[in-house]
Amino acid sequence: MQKVILNNGVEMPILGFGVWQIPDADECEQAVYDALMAGYRLIDTAAAYENEEAVGRAIKRSGVPRGEIFITTKLWIQDAGYESTKKAFAKSLERLQLDYLDLYLIHQPFGDVYSSWRAMEELYRESKIKAIGVSNFEPDRLVDLILHNEITPAVNQVETHPFFQQVEAAQVMKEFNIRHEAWGPLAQGKNNIFQNDILVSIAEKHHKSVAQVIIRWFAQRGVVAIPKSTHKERINENFNIFDFELSQEDMNAIATMDTKKSLIPSKRNPEVVKRFVSWKFDI
Repeated sequence: MQKVILNNGVEMPILGFGVWQIPDADECEQAVYDALMAGYRLIDTAAAYENEEAVGRAIKRSGVPRGEIFITTKLWIQDAGYESTKKAFAKSLERLQLDYLDLYLIHQPFGDVYSSWRAMEELYRESKIKAIGVSNFEPDRLVDLILHNEITPAVNQVETHPFFQQVEAAQVMKEFNIRHEAWGPLAQGKNNIFQNDILVSIAEKHHKSVAQVIIRWFAQRGVVAIPKSTHKERINENFNIFDFELSQEDMNAIATMDTKKSLIPSKRNPEVVKRFVSWKFDI
């Protein structure tokens, strides 16, 4: 498995398995188990996904040594704040049946993120977390957090796919040595991505699927990707991207697909912020 080096020296697999929108416990456990059996070693979950317990069971069931697996989970808005962050972290560890986390992220840039970050810095120094980072932070919010705290985030996990390539945001991350991680790397199937003429043409040339081409594109950009599937054959297929390489011509062709627009409502919209903050979970 190809790995990247985070800004604190920790190694992170460049390809992982995401479990967003797999709320069914049995289905989630089986999907994570299948992913681990296929060779994935990065598993990404979140308190707000309400499936940490299922992920923990799958890890235990797999028999894969803990030291070989890189586990990420996230702090939801309702738990923002210094004391509440520490309590939320402890609950996540308990649900996952783990003694430490490899990566802990602030899930959304809302609430008292600065107090949360100070709590996470302490947990990091106590070796309860190997790396800390953020998710869904746009460049201005990311830089503000960096300039007002001691530890720079190791990762920023943001929506990234061929239609929204985050080139400008990636430049800011590179400036501060923050690893770019993509959620929704397959655009959640939107915009007929699997029938896109450019991607289909490249896939046919390499005798690969469109999904494999996209995931390979991420790897060659040095972007960590966490595709999700509940189908074993697709889980295996998405992992099989290390036996071919896209040409510069292929990479240039995919670059032309960038619309520079998100496929989700802007978090700078006040109504969207209100909606996010109103979402409460039994965590």
